[in-house]
Amino acid sequence: MTVTADISISLDGFAAGPNQSEDQPFGEGVDERLTTWMFDHAEENRAERDAILDAGAYIMGRNMFGPIRGEWDRDWTGWWGPEPPYHAPVFVLTHHPREPLEMEGGTTFVFVTDGPESALAQARRAAGDGRVSIAGGAATLNQYLSLGAVDELRLHVVPITLGAGERVFDGAAGLTFDIPRIRPTEHVVHVTLRLPGR
Repeated sequence: MTVTADISISLDGFAAGPNQSEDQPFGEGVDERLTTWMFDHAEENRAERDAILDAGAYIMGRNMFGPIRGEWDRDWTGWWGPEPPYHAPVFVLTHHPREPLEMEGGTTFVFVTDGPESALAQARRAAGDGRVSIAGGAATLNQYLSLGAVDELRLHVVPITLGAGERVFDGAAGLTFDIPRIRPTEHVVHVTLRLPGR
């Protein structure tokens, strides 16, 4: 079963700025420029957008799910409104237990407290014959890169620099990738990286 990951990054490798909050979901000093290729220029990036959402199960970090830290002190249901775009099980890494959260459209958030390996095993079972996608953010992706668990990494490189924040590949040294595909567009360059032999 293939494990993929998609993430938008700046030219200097950041997937978010520092100090993410509810008011600044992409971090301090960062607006939606990292994701405008998905929404404002959706048609020219249709293939890459569709590929993000064709997994059988997803894994994300707690910061990707929302800005709440510590215990679950309110009924946060994610950034996406009542019908998230995943339409599949999403396993959220967290240190704080919470009951599964069923949303409209077939998305169920399952909160995993016993580590990334457990989340991956659960996601593999839930995906069946489909693939598992690491949905982000950077810290979660880096954990799976360090484990050697990501078969294919699809970077969406936006021509801006951030200078600080959450950087992809931090702590994931020694990796070597093949580059089966690069597709530039006016607003983003899509770079597909694959571990050799995968």
